[in-house]
Amino acid sequence: MKDKPASIYSGKLRVRAAGLLLTDEGLLLAELHSPASNELIWTPPGGGVEFGESIKDALKREYKEETGLDVSVDELIHINEFIQSEFHAIEFFFKVSNAVGTMNLGSDPEYSAENQILKKLSFFKQEDLSEINIKPVFLRKDFWEGRSSGLL
Repeated sequence: MKDKPASIYSGKLRVRAAGLLLTDEGLLLAELHSPASNELIWTPPGGGVEFGESIKDALKREYKEETGLDVSVDELIHINEFIQSEFHAIEFFFKVSNAVGTMNLGSDPEYSAENQILKKLSFFKQEDLSEINIKPVFLRKDFWEGRSSGLL
């Protein structure tokens, strides 16, 4: 039986932690097939918080699973509420730093090998973000304004 992405995340509230890793190369984003919009999007690596797991521990685990990198979780930068059809998520975006390891595209353990939603990892400079389907949209402009004011 094939995985159906909507069946995993739909009909319940999902708490998601995502990491904003900014280096000289740019902001690290993961391309994935969005179960909510059924399209390819670019978004910061991260994933769902499991019952009994702290949000920062969840982010460290998810970041390692998706990128192969161990990171330190720093301050909370943004909270995004996503509601679309049968999907509802509250997403917490943290600055991450001290990335250690070899970056490589990982996998999402909720999906079988042939049905992975993760597609690519890449760094993007601010000027390149207008050319991609990035979610959430605060990453196009507001995120970078915080960077120029010394928040990042």
